[in-house]
Amino acid sequence: MAASALKSCSAWRFAKLNRSSVPSLTFQTTASPMMGATVEQFEQAKSKLSALKKDPGNEVKLKIYALFKQATQGPCNTPKPGMLDFVNKVKWDAWKSLGSISQDEAREQYCNLIGSLVEAEGGGSAQVTATPAGGGATYETLLVSTEDDITTIKLNRPAKKNAITPEMYNEIIAALEQAAKDESKLAVFTGAGDFYCSGNDLSTFTKIPEGGVQEMARQGAELLRKYVRAYIDFPKPLVAVVNGPAVGISVTVLGLFDLIYATERATFHTPFTQLGQSAEGCSSYTFPRIMGPTKVPERYHQNLKLPPGSD
Repeated sequence: MAASALKSCSAWRFAKLNRSSVPSLTFQTTASPMMGATVEQFEQAKSKLSALKKDPGNEVKLKIYALFKQATQGPCNTPKPGMLDFVNKVKWDAWKSLGSISQDEAREQYCNLIGSLVEAEGGGSAQVTATPAGGGATYETLLVSTEDDITTIKLNRPAKKNAITPEMYNEIIAALEQAAKDESKLAVFTGAGDFYCSGNDLSTFTKIPEGGVQEMARQGAELLRKYVRAYIDFPKPLVAVVNGPAVGISVTVLGLFDLIYATERATFHTPFTQLGQSAEGCSSYTFPRIMGPTKVPERYHQNLKLPPGSD
């Protein structure tokens, strides 16, 4: 059932979910309000890290170190090393930079980061992520789980800012179909890592099929119709937890959600005119009815990157 209203501060308006038997939701204003990785997943990620064939580089290794310390010991609470202790000082700075994020959040980010490294080596992120609750299908680009009558669908390509590929489009369609049939009362979308979603993975458009550009356009249009239809036909409330920047189609389909929750790190960017493209996701219909027709040209056509509290 397509969304009746949106919310995110003043630009997007919250609306009550007019459906029965909806469990109560408690959202936290943190970077990742969904449940984190399990201890088992964390241990799996550690073993996968040791099996990596390529050196991820010093910057990534520092991030891994910091997340591991935060996940196992909590926020940095050790004295800062002396200025001449260069190695330990850099490691301390990396750990300290994580601030007060919880051990659960650090564990989840650690698993996501290792998963992205494994994926980059061609191993597939599903090897270090959980099997969906209830014995459902497994996914390569998503983390799908059900707990407390809520199905969470998490975009899981953090190394690519959760950019959407044809595979992810198909998996989102399948995940929505699965959530429509399970025992959950609603579905929640969010993103792994720092981004909610960076829109389409532009590298997809460089892979021309055998039928040429015309065949590529036909396949893309058909997939997009199925993708949008999956949101429209979804029979339960849809909630988006926008945990970071949202770009392109990840913004335009928000008009089909029932509720939008934006963290302080969220931004909304629709760069279609800059790219010479037309917007999708029914947004030319939903946005004027949500924002009002006078605000759409500013927010929709001028390539602005809007924070959740913008007027």
